[in-house]
Amino acid sequence: MTAILGLNAFHADSAACVMVDGKLVAAAEEERFRRIKHWGGFPQHAIAYCLAEAGLTLSDIDHVALNRDPNANLVRKAAYVLRRRPSLSLLGQRLANRRQWRDTAELLAEAFPQSSFKGRIHNIEHHEAHLASAFLVSPFERAAVVSVDGFGDFSSAAWGTGEGGAISVQGRVHFPHSLGIFYEALTQYLGFEHYGDEYKVMGLAPYGQPTYRPALEKILKLKPDGRFELDLRYFNHARAGANYQIRDGVPSGGRLYSEALVDLLGPARAAGEALDQRHRDLARSVQAAYEDAFFNLLESVYRSSDSSALALAGGCAYNSVANGKIYERSPFVRCYVQSAAGDAGGAIGSALAVWHRLQPQAPRQAMEHAYWGPSFTQTEIDAAIDARRAEFERSGCTIETLSPDDMASRVARAIADGKVIGWFQGRMEWGPRALGNRSILADPRRTDMKDILNSKIKRRESFRPFAPSVLRHHVADWFETDDDVPFMMQVYRIRPERRAAIPAVTHVDGSGRLQTVTAATNPRYARLIEAFLQLTGVPMLLNTSFNENEPVVCRPEEAIDCFLRTNMDVLALGDTLVSR
Repeated sequence: MTAILGLNAFHADSAACVMVDGKLVAAAEEERFRRIKHWGGFPQHAIAYCLAEAGLTLSDIDHVALNRDPNANLVRKAAYVLRRRPSLSLLGQRLANRRQWRDTAELLAEAFPQSSFKGRIHNIEHHEAHLASAFLVSPFERAAVVSVDGFGDFSSAAWGTGEGGAISVQGRVHFPHSLGIFYEALTQYLGFEHYGDEYKVMGLAPYGQPTYRPALEKILKLKPDGRFELDLRYFNHARAGANYQIRDGVPSGGRLYSEALVDLLGPARAAGEALDQRHRDLARSVQAAYEDAFFNLLESVYRSSDSSALALAGGCAYNSVANGKIYERSPFVRCYVQSAAGDAGGAIGSALAVWHRLQPQAPRQAMEHAYWGPSFTQTEIDAAIDARRAEFERSGCTIETLSPDDMASRVARAIADGKVIGWFQGRMEWGPRALGNRSILADPRRTDMKDILNSKIKRRESFRPFAPSVLRHHVADWFETDDDVPFMMQVYRIRPERRAAIPAVTHVDGSGRLQTVTAATNPRYARLIEAFLQLTGVPMLLNTSFNENEPVVCRPEEAIDCFLRTNMDVLALGDTLVSR
């Protein structure tokens, strides 16, 4: 037996996974245990869960794989320092981060003193881990592979070809040029200041027109070979580093855009300032500029790879709007995006890279679902309910135990009646999306459901859309693109004649960020959607994450907390149905 512990540590979305003989056993992000979004320190709790799920101790682990190699691109780093003379603060950030990674063995010993790690520690270059996380769990025997993000190991993008268990890297974009930094800087400029807020710009973009696209051509330049360059006058990161840091596990950073960008585009929006048409037009222009650069890269990668399949990773792979246009704007005809495409996924990528170095001819395991996190027995769920029974009674709740079939029919009826459901089942999802095990569910047919959800629970910006979970064999009837989208990573256009039937999940531009559901990968969730289909003729549900401005719930206690402090109507915990 060969056991590998994969880690993303000391960066946002720290995470861990355990693989045994090349098979994924468990994977989870640390934020779900710490209850702090994007937590970025050492993922001690995620490691502990993964070891327990695998029935292993640290002493049983043969290899630890880290999705960063401080020795990568050393020549380029040295040349940059000599040529650009970055600030002492930037150099200090890099050295401090490097020291953290060197202490991995010591941190493991401190976190797990009852067992000792006797294996080897492997540093896998950041983008090689991303590429591995995409291709080595994809359904493709051969594919083009692309990673695009902010930065990692002095690169912001890498691409190549995967075949069998091997990946050849054919090109890179190096620091300080980055599509991720471009999008993040403009996200800050638009007043969305928290780490990971780029999805808000993506949601706002359809409300505007790309009137600022010519101006953005000044700061993001495309090359004939697919690469891209930033005009560094408009950014702060190249010299000062924008003060990116992890403090008490929370990622933060300074302002990425310079005063030159303000001179070019006008005053930046302050956080909380009302959105006007100028902001909407800027968001649309930013998305358009990103897509032009992204597809310029994909066109070049296609020519060099000689494959019509694409595996995609990196933080920019969360741009589901661009992903949904891959078949329209590139020659690729098949695409796979792993459920944790960002830095958390590097835990899996680094572990897979080590495994296939050890066993080059080993078969690959395709990741068809994202359910790799903790699960809880009905006995554990009952104990959590009993501990809060007095609060349930004060809230006027009824508590019932139902069979799976009765649960599906009762919840489907409640959804059809306009109720909002907390749905907590099976193993927690791996990655940022709720995919039917830690979800809040509602009726996609109601024009007022978005407002209901925001008033009852979510309290988020009105321009952000909600997503549909749709039975896979009904996709072609409702969407213009018939494709597998198990991880909610692509936005496709809803058929015009169907949009009026599902207004709660139809964005202003007629699109929806769908999740395809099958009985093979999630039988209980598929049964629920089938029951809703039988009642309403609609083969989908509105699905949003089970949380209220916090990480997605992990344990039944957190689901109960969320239910009791919000105006959620129904809570389905395993076989237990709680109704207000």
